[in-house]
Amino acid sequence: MNDLIKNRSWFHRSWKWFIPLIMVFLFGVYALSTTKIGEGIVTTTVAYSEGKLYDGALEIAKKSIELQELLGDIEPLDNLAILEGTTIFSNNNNTVKTSVRIKGSKSNGKLDISAERNGAVWNYKEINVRIKEPKQTILVLKDEVD
Repeated sequence: MNDLIKNRSWFHRSWKWFIPLIMVFLFGVYALSTTKIGEGIVTTTVAYSEGKLYDGALEIAKKSIELQELLGDIEPLDNLAILEGTTIFSNNNNTVKTSVRIKGSKSNGKLDISAERNGAVWNYKEINVRIKEPKQTILVLKDEVD
């Protein structure tokens, strides 16, 4: 009697939900690749991979005596700070304006970076730190050549 039962393939049994699922997946990929949401994901991924950009700017900021007095010892950037920050790339990802949070032993702030890439090296055009309490902006670096 078992010889009469035919086992159908997985695809034959599941095609009714598998085909629409593939179509939704392909539409989602298309939508992400052609919208601002997809653009934001790509920008965040590129920013996350540019550790040297943030590390270099943070090292320059740590040298500011005024900043040390207000923030105290500045902690290294954590990966979440980069993901939470805002980043705008232009010029084929060779020019960037970005803002990330930084933490000090006394206070916190936002590190604003404007930079251009020359090969593998980032040249900083401007680095500012914005502090809420007391509300002020500290100019750490400004490249006057433009």
